[in-house]
Amino acid sequence: MQVVEKFVSINGEGMRVGELSVFIRFRGCNLMCSYCDTTWANEPFVDYTEETPEEIFRYIKGTGIKNVTITGGEPLLQKDVDRFIGLILSGGDYRVEVETNGSVDISRFENSPAVVTMDYKLPSSGFEESMLTENFEHLKKEDSVKFVAGSLVDLECALDIINEYNLTEKCNVIISPVFGMIKPENIVEFMKRNKLNDVQLQLQMHKTIWDPNLRGV
Repeated sequence: MQVVEKFVSINGEGMRVGELSVFIRFRGCNLMCSYCDTTWANEPFVDYTEETPEEIFRYIKGTGIKNVTITGGEPLLQKDVDRFIGLILSGGDYRVEVETNGSVDISRFENSPAVVTMDYKLPSSGFEESMLTENFEHLKKEDSVKFVAGSLVDLECALDIINEYNLTEKCNVIISPVFGMIKPENIVEFMKRNKLNDVQLQLQMHKTIWDPNLRGV
């Protein structure tokens, strides 16, 4: 498996925001969103290490941290990712979150204790046409759909998708601003205007605490 980062930090977003987690970041993505903050992980010549699921799991166990965040890039493109996730879940009292970009089938997680945080790419990303809306059928109550919005057009699109697929009844729903592109208060006003019950606004906590371009945090 192609690993570009392993580190312990707080979860900057998601349903365990503010809690410590072990982050395993894998190389490569099938999308290249306009606002991506980890483009470096997708570059052809990025430094990475080839590690087996067992080697990565040894690192996780050594941290003493129970939350594990599997991210990228797009982690579900790694050929041994299913075995890796199964190894973690069978190896102790670990809580696994898989961050995925919404273009890869998540049906394998429908009956899994692993929690999925799935993006739905809005128009400003440039990749809305890559979204697999079939994924909405496989969401659990513990899973989340995250909308990263950079404009009013994005927010209107998110509203349409939330309503069309009845997402607040299926899972957690999160709206986050594209960092530096839209004011959070504008999102709050949109939520109030449209009575978006059971939807969370989340800011990326790690970008508030540290330099937004800093890696490994």
